[in-house]
Amino acid sequence: MLKEGEVRIPSGCAIAAVISKEGKRMTGEAIINSMKPMHDRSNGLGGGFAAYGIYPEYCEQYALHVFFDDKISRNECEIYFKDMFEVVNAEIIPTRTMPEITDEPLIYRYFVSPLQSVLRSMQLDEKEYVVRAVTHVNTYIKGAYVFSSGKNMGAFKAVGFPEDVGRFYKLDEYEAYSWTAHGRYPTNTPGWWGGAHPFGLLDYTVVHNGEISSYDANRRFIEMFGYRCNLQTDTEVITYIADYLIRRQGLTLEETASVIAAPFWSTIERKPKSEREKLTYLRTVFSSLLVTGPFSIVLAFDGGLMALNDRLKLRSMVVGEYEDKVYIASEEAAIRAMEPNVNNVYAPMGGEPVIVKVKGGQF
Repeated sequence: MLKEGEVRIPSGCAIAAVISKEGKRMTGEAIINSMKPMHDRSNGLGGGFAAYGIYPEYCEQYALHVFFDDKISRNECEIYFKDMFEVVNAEIIPTRTMPEITDEPLIYRYFVSPLQSVLRSMQLDEKEYVVRAVTHVNTYIKGAYVFSSGKNMGAFKAVGFPEDVGRFYKLDEYEAYSWTAHGRYPTNTPGWWGGAHPFGLLDYTVVHNGEISSYDANRRFIEMFGYRCNLQTDTEVITYIADYLIRRQGLTLEETASVIAAPFWSTIERKPKSEREKLTYLRTVFSSLLVTGPFSIVLAFDGGLMALNDRLKLRSMVVGEYEDKVYIASEEAAIRAMEPNVNNVYAPMGGEPVIVKVKGGQF
């Protein structure tokens, strides 16, 4: 009999998400429960969650969640933070002691605002300033890794099964208007705390099921613009692609989807002239950011989320609705674990984004 870990399961990994279109906050209990029927899609080498709207008392500050190997790396990182930011609060992220979660690093969070004098001297906008600070820590400070850096949101991840990770971080005690979750089954990259999903930059977080065969081409292109892929997994690059296209290039979510999962040329040729010209432009200019290989992803952001399959729909993804909430998961069973009365359940077409926003735009 094959034991766990002795067989490669390329369709593994589990993703789930829920969002309230009215912006109503909900605890993390439901999203934790969504991962239980998908337990066998993971192998215990990574689980994680992202939550939006969880820090209303610090909504004007960037919440930096950081892993440290030891006190030396923490001290070095905190010196850097004090040179770059006003640190409004710093604390250990509360966790439960659990036998299922082992070898945990030091896990801290810092609520910070950019120092205006330094910001003006560098002549950067605030978000680019934060991105550069996060990139510096993750590239140059050994033993420190900023794994979440948005406002009024946070990512929580670890080595373990996702339902255990959720309890470890006490996510049932948080309230958010949007949650995403991931259970990892790494096939080509190591299982470690920093390599668990979600991957985040500013308020963008990505959970991903699949395999990116275009990773090297995507990485080489995105690193020309200051990003650094240091985390030993292909999913990281999708987060940077989203930030580059949406924040730096000003593309819409629909246009971003048309770059990441670009339609085939034969499909583009059949489109009306105006749409054909736009899709041709996007596919030509951003050709190196086409993500190939089987994938399903959920990109979450301040005030909404986007779910997207690869063009051939080689990974499963199901969407359902109930009242003001939209649910997304790899399997319908996961959605019904969150809401048994869910209706209008459907599987989106390959390459067609499902975009849900909180009423009124940003939260």
